Amino acid sequence: MTQADRLAEILELLQSKGACGIGELAQRFNVSEETIRRDVRRLEAGGRVYKVHGGVRLPDNLFEAPYQVRMVENAEAKRRIAAAAVMMVQDGMTVLMDSGSTTCWTAKALVRSRDLTIVTNSIEVGREVLGRNNNRLFLAGGEMNVDHRAAFGAEAVGLAMGFVPDIAFLSIGAIDAQRGFLDFHVDESRFKRALLRGARRVVIVADASKFDRAGVLLTARLEQVHDLVVDRPPPPATGSALAAAGVRVHVAGVGAVPD
Repeated sequence: MTQADRLAEILELLQSKGACGIGELAQRFNVSEETIRRDVRRLEAGGRVYKVHGGVRLPDNLFEAPYQVRMVENAEAKRRIAAAAVMMVQDGMTVLMDSGSTTCWTAKALVRSRDLTIVTNSIEVGREVLGRNNNRLFLAGGEMNVDHRAAFGAEAVGLAMGFVPDIAFLSIGAIDAQRGFLDFHVDESRFKRALLRGARRVVIVADASKFDRAGVLLTARLEQVHDLVVDRPPPPATGSALAAAGVRVHVAGVGAVPD
């Protein structure tokens, strides 16, 4: 389990219990108490928790913890990826955006594009683009997943599939040279798979930590994706597999090219 995953689970536990002991968390995650203390210090620095004697608890204000943890994890890399990704967007395009944190950073970066039709299942993406630069927003709804702040059900899939986007920006949980683009959550993966065929251009936005992760659900085969925007070059084996599949790799800050 990565630190980001552990932080998200710690916050989920705190949401349900209110407070947890350091020893309790160490036992649950099978790590040392010092590891948990480091996790707590990281969460506390961002104002997400505060320490009490022998434990940790949520602050009095409520928030959607797992999503916020993902937004701040590798945030600088995600900002650079987003800045490179939006170079592909031209005024007037139809753009589909999923609910991943790197996609949300991409939505934040769409400050100069105008007259876009933006389709998303994400409340957070919608909030970033609504009312900006004469954009039109279509929010694919239905029951909302609180951790992802997004809808993944039949209603969301049905609305999104009605569009033929010029670009679909998708985040991803893991990148595997042999298996493809992988995720961890069934509903999220299913939503993305349903939309792959309709987009004229499928763009994965992902920081380099995704090369080191082992996903559990196949979201897209390598050849189903046109572009990958990352903050660092992929490992040699992965780079070779992407090239063989025809995936264009853009390294943010190193001459990422729209076409």
